[in-house]
Amino acid sequence: MSPFWQQYLPLAIILSSLLPGLIIFTLKETQVKLRISLNLFGVGVKLLLVLLMWQAVKAGQQFYFSLPFLPGADLVLQGEALSLLFVVLSSVLWLATTIYAIGYLEQSPLRSRFFGYFSLCVSATVGLALAGNLVTFLLFYELLTLATFPLVVHRGTPESLAAGRRYLAYTLSGGVILMLGVALLHSLVQSPLFTPGGYVAAAISGNEGLLMLAFALMITGLGVKAALLPLHGWLPQAMVAPAPVSALLHAVAVVKAGAFGIIRLVYDVFGVESMQALQLAQPLMLLAAVTILYGSWRALAQQDIKRRLAYSTISQVSYITLGVAMLGPLAAVGGLVHLVHQGVMKITLFFCAGNFAETLGIHKIRELNGAGRRMPVTAMAFTLGALGMIGIPPTAGFISKWYLGLGVAEVGQNWLILVFALSGLLNAAYFLPVVYRMWFLPQTVPWPAEQRLSNRFETHWMLLLPATFTAILLLLMGLFASTELSPLSWAQLIVEREFRHD
Repeated sequence: MSPFWQQYLPLAIILSSLLPGLIIFTLKETQVKLRISLNLFGVGVKLLLVLLMWQAVKAGQQFYFSLPFLPGADLVLQGEALSLLFVVLSSVLWLATTIYAIGYLEQSPLRSRFFGYFSLCVSATVGLALAGNLVTFLLFYELLTLATFPLVVHRGTPESLAAGRRYLAYTLSGGVILMLGVALLHSLVQSPLFTPGGYVAAAISGNEGLLMLAFALMITGLGVKAALLPLHGWLPQAMVAPAPVSALLHAVAVVKAGAFGIIRLVYDVFGVESMQALQLAQPLMLLAAVTILYGSWRALAQQDIKRRLAYSTISQVSYITLGVAMLGPLAAVGGLVHLVHQGVMKITLFFCAGNFAETLGIHKIRELNGAGRRMPVTAMAFTLGALGMIGIPPTAGFISKWYLGLGVAEVGQNWLILVFALSGLLNAAYFLPVVYRMWFLPQTVPWPAEQRLSNRFETHWMLLLPATFTAILLLLMGLFASTELSPLSWAQLIVEREFRHD
């Protein structure tokens, strides 16, 4: 690839969603076809550019774009294996979520505002994934907060406004704490590029306390978006947002941004050797394990479908943190691939929850009795997503948890076997009864609002297609995990590059 593209392709990937989004803000509500065309054009261009970068990175090339910003810290975008893991996930799921949102908001007001911020959100997420150092990461991390707040409060109801204020309080506070940690670390080692194996080892001697403080501050700041206990309080309340926003928060953008930041911090800032020298891994591992069990336990008590899925996210995303905190290659593979697999599984579940709500007016689990016979495709997609979350083969979730289990044996943290066993049982306890209700119980509660559509589909095709696509994808990622194109193979490539430096 030419030097021009090696320099400017990361910037072009961000602009492919940013520029259409800025244009969409200016459109009138009646300009429906133009708005849809701009959305789909941006998605198509982004996917094409990401494919070009993926092929080049796979061949061993790297991409680098830099602008002067602060002394010792430029604004840097770089494309390498770990960046691409998150960029590909965000881009593919953005396509699915865009189609879903167009159908979901078909009759809603303020669609230009929604899709404008929607595009800004994806731009910030991709920028965060392509960030080449902590300062650049911090900038996009804060932009992501500002872009997602209007989406959370989109409906303008008292409940959504309260949820938005809570969301903003949590995420802005987390951003400030992250900034303090970044500033402290910058004062010790500047802000070089993210480096496989980390770059703080040379500064450990005499700075142990300050480095541990910087790590704690940054984990706290990242833990807000990653919904680590006790920083998770914003997430269940944010479920008052429209279903496409919930899908975006859980699978594509906010929660994943926190988890991805923890991956960067552990592997490309501190590195395995420094994590071990400073004894930082064990507390992070314990925090992730407690969050896994807490989220699963709280999910059991939720009768609102989206709130149950929210607490499930709190649990499931912490598997990513746990995988990287174990500091073993196999556990790292499990954590990295779960970043992708959990995103696909959770977006499937939120798409299905939105389908039930829009078509049948269903929001509570008790209302799902018999819904599988009325909406079989949606119910099947939900079933596959639920089985994946439990970790039942041959779904993608099984692959993630298999490698995490191998990682436990590899690093000798045998107490985590109990955590996985309890979490698996709790996952089954809060998902399988839902599946049972849909397929095996007769309808006993009148559905609040059943829309009988004139076409042959069970709901609007733009709601049905994304859920079907992601459900098939999570199954294929499990069935073909050993192939060269799978997320598992890409995660193994990343881990080879990370651990060969140790």
